[in-house]
Amino acid sequence: MELNELEQQRVEKMQLLQDAGVNPYPIKSHRTHTNQAAVTAYEKAEANETPPPEVTVAGRLVSIRVMGKIAFAHIEDTDTKLQLFIRRDDLGEETYSLFKKGFDLGDFVEASGPLVRTRTGEVSVQVQMLQMLSKSITPLPYPKEYEKDGEVTRYAAFSDTEERYRQRYADLAVNSEIREVFKTRSRMISALRTWLDNEDYLEVETPVLQPIYGGAAARPFVTHHNQLKQNLYLRISFELYLKRLLVGMYERVYEIGRDFRNEGVSYKHNPEFTQLELYCAYNDLAGMMETTEQMVSYAAQKVLGTQTLTYQGNEIDLTPPWRRVPMRTLIQEHTGIDYMDFPDVDALRATMRSKGYDAADKATWGHLIDNLLSEVEPTLIQPTFVHDYPVEISPLAKLKLDDPTHVERFELFVGGMELANAFSELNDPFEQEKRFYQQGRAYEAGDEEAQPMDEDYLRALKYGMPPNGGLGVGIDRLAMLFTDQRTIREVLLYPHLRQRET
Repeated sequence: MELNELEQQRVEKMQLLQDAGVNPYPIKSHRTHTNQAAVTAYEKAEANETPPPEVTVAGRLVSIRVMGKIAFAHIEDTDTKLQLFIRRDDLGEETYSLFKKGFDLGDFVEASGPLVRTRTGEVSVQVQMLQMLSKSITPLPYPKEYEKDGEVTRYAAFSDTEERYRQRYADLAVNSEIREVFKTRSRMISALRTWLDNEDYLEVETPVLQPIYGGAAARPFVTHHNQLKQNLYLRISFELYLKRLLVGMYERVYEIGRDFRNEGVSYKHNPEFTQLELYCAYNDLAGMMETTEQMVSYAAQKVLGTQTLTYQGNEIDLTPPWRRVPMRTLIQEHTGIDYMDFPDVDALRATMRSKGYDAADKATWGHLIDNLLSEVEPTLIQPTFVHDYPVEISPLAKLKLDDPTHVERFELFVGGMELANAFSELNDPFEQEKRFYQQGRAYEAGDEEAQPMDEDYLRALKYGMPPNGGLGVGIDRLAMLFTDQRTIREVLLYPHLRQRET
């Protein structure tokens, strides 16, 4: 293990501790209180006019000020900083000397003693015992502050943002606001689960490794099972497996888990991501709109304490009901193109190009329309259900009764990005088979995201699947919304990054 100069200096301090009989990595801690629990205990004793308790606390050293025979330090645990009031007379000459010479910012320590309030009014531990719990060899990139002419300049912990993602452990260690982002994400997922459980949805788990991928328009990751000599795919969706459970007489099911799509990386895309999918028998697209409104607004109220939030400078109101608009109407309003006037793909492509929009040579009619929607997407700040999609790009949804060119499907947009996708689910096995064949022809024509044929899913449909509504919600993007983060990397603990060049 190669060490730089600063790390070598800390190794020498570790050796100093070891020479004095101190184990820099003891087996366990004897903590009795978290930092916040210690402060609360002191304030309770103060209010009751009783002696404050003695405590044993633990955390990472985040500040040290030595002033002769006394020192002040702060330790930080998950939630709270707590001051340590350290006196040579309380610790003894030898331990106090070891503290000054062998302890550094970033070390995990344990401190025991009575709680006191210092002259500045800060609740502190008057340290009677101080123990090293874990010696930090690599200095953490703490933010630095410099004062000049009365102005304070603060430098971030990482000057290289990408390095924060590569060393997320260090990022979390020094940035409490980043830790709070992931606490909010966790509370959000918990709130979604609570709402679904209260609505009698059953949480299930479906295969990650699948012999046939499906349920979305995406390219899969391919892997190989050595013993079975079989190629498998990392799932791109839970959909087809969850809907099989409706055939098996469950009426409400959901899953929260990882999907994997072999696609590009952007501020809102990561090759692996977390998705919530749910299916509800005897329901349809309108019911899924109400489900989405109620579930997301409930989670916001539960987690944020409000249904109004700020995202990237825009105030967004999640209070139901949300706006509903047909895709055709929306695109025509924003681009001036009524795509139903151009049923021929070449005519639509030419019209789009004449108005300055991208229109790839191999794009199908449905994909060209989807591209037009992408032009509108950044303008959809308030919650908006865009519904009625071309059948060509929705092979698993039911046709509209009054329009065989479109299906009962919506996408939800909030803050200028897509958050959810829902259908009135197709349950006719013969129509589903026809759609699969259409997708197969699209694949042969160059559409690498087309759905493959799934004979077992068709077999399940032939047993009978009740009419139902299905919904998929992007958990990562919803977390972006709840925490006001512009990029998906800020809400993924370990986002995918390009390999470093050597």
